[in-house]
Amino acid sequence: MYFKYQNTTNLEEHQIAETGKTLDTYRDHLVNVMESGNYEAAESSINLPTDDTLLKNVQELVEKKKTEILKYIIVIGIGGSNLGTKAIYDAIHGYYDLLEPDRFPKMIFLDTQDETILSKVVPLLSSCTSKDELLINAISKSGGTTETMTNLEVLSSSLSQKFPDIADRIVFTTDEGSNMHKKAAELGIDVLLMPKQVGGRFSVLSAVGLFPLALAGFDIDKLRRGAANMRDICGKRVFFEDNPAMASASILYLLSQQGKNINDNFIFLPQLESLGKWYRQLMGESVGKNGKGITPTVSIGSTDLHSVGQLYLGGPKDKITTFVYATENLNGTTVPEELTYNLVPVIKGKKIHSIMNAIVQGTKIAYKNQHIPYMEIGFEKIDEEALGEFLQFKMIEMMYLGKLMEVNTFDQPHVELYKVETKKILEE
Repeated sequence: MYFKYQNTTNLEEHQIAETGKTLDTYRDHLVNVMESGNYEAAESSINLPTDDTLLKNVQELVEKKKTEILKYIIVIGIGGSNLGTKAIYDAIHGYYDLLEPDRFPKMIFLDTQDETILSKVVPLLSSCTSKDELLINAISKSGGTTETMTNLEVLSSSLSQKFPDIADRIVFTTDEGSNMHKKAAELGIDVLLMPKQVGGRFSVLSAVGLFPLALAGFDIDKLRRGAANMRDICGKRVFFEDNPAMASASILYLLSQQGKNINDNFIFLPQLESLGKWYRQLMGESVGKNGKGITPTVSIGSTDLHSVGQLYLGGPKDKITTFVYATENLNGTTVPEELTYNLVPVIKGKKIHSIMNAIVQGTKIAYKNQHIPYMEIGFEKIDEEALGEFLQFKMIEMMYLGKLMEVNTFDQPHVELYKVETKKILEE
C-alpha cells in the first residue's frame, strides 16, 4: 500500500509541513505509548498488533472451537464490533460469496434489527445437521447493546430448540466485568476480553476482529504484521513526508479550515466498500463533536461516476477526495481480441486492469482540471498484510486529526443519546 498527495491537494507543501510540525509533541506521546506496551493510554490500540498474549488467547480459542465441518460463523455486533471484521472479510472473500457458494466457512454479520434477515438466518442455521457446523460470536464492549442482545436472544432461542447444548458453540467478546462477561461465566460460555481503553472503532486488531477472522481461515499473523509495520512508520517517523498518517491528517485539517468538510473515499475496488464504511465510522465518531467535524462518504468506482460524478465535478467545491485503487493487475482477465459486438473498439485485447486504470487516471485528471483536491492510496495486492497497513494508517491518522481539531478522538458521548431514549421507549 502506498499513499500519495504531492501536487494534488491545492495546498503548498510548506503549509502541510508547518501543520505537521505542530504534531511533534503528540507523535512523541504515541512513541511513549508504544514503548509502554500497555493499555493505559487512550491511544493504546496501537499496541494491539504486538500483543503476544492477545494472539495466544485468540489462537487457543480458535483451536478449541474450529471443526472440520464448520460452515457458518455468525458475528453479532454493531459499529466497531462488526465493521472492521466485515471490511476484511468482504475484501478477500465476502464480496464474492454469491459467486462461490461452495466455499466455507462463510461469515454472516447481524448488526441492526432486520426481521427479514433473522427470518432467513434462523432456518438456514437450523438446517445444519450438527452444531459443529456453526459458531456464534456475540460482541459488545459494554455488554448491553440493544441491537446485539436482541439478535443474540432470537438466534440463541431458535437454535437451542434443535441443539439444547448450544452454549459451547457461542463465544462472547466484551469488557472484563461487564454483564455479558458475568452471564458467560454463569452459562459456561467462552469469553474473549477487550482492553477497556480500546474503543470499538479502534478494536479491529483486538479479539473483536482476530478471533472470527482466524476461525474463518484468515492469516491474522500477516494482518498484525502489516499493522505493526505501519504503526512504526506513522508513529515514529519525524518528517511529515515520511509519515503518511501525519501528512493525511494535516491535509484533511487544512482543507476543512477552507470549508471542505466532506471527505469522500472514492474506492475503485468494489470489494473494499466495507472498508470505506469502517473508515466512515472511524472518522464520524472520532472528530464529529463540539460542533466540529468532517463528514465521511464512500463512493465506488466506476459505478458512482455514473451516479454522483456530476455532483462531485460540477457541484459545490466542499470536498476532499481520497482515491483508492489497485496498482497492479490482480488476476489478468483480458477482453478478447475478437469482439462479438464491437460497439467500443478501443477495449479490444485490453486487460481489465488497464481499462480500470484508464478510468482512474481519467478521473484524477478531471478532478485536477476542476481544481478539486485529492489524495491517493494504491494497493499492490489485496491481502491481510495490506489491509492491516491500511487499518493502522487510518487509525493513527484519526488520532493526529483529532489533536489538530482539538477534540477528544476517543469518546462518543452523543451516541448515548439515542440509546437512552430507545430504552425509555422500550420500558414503556
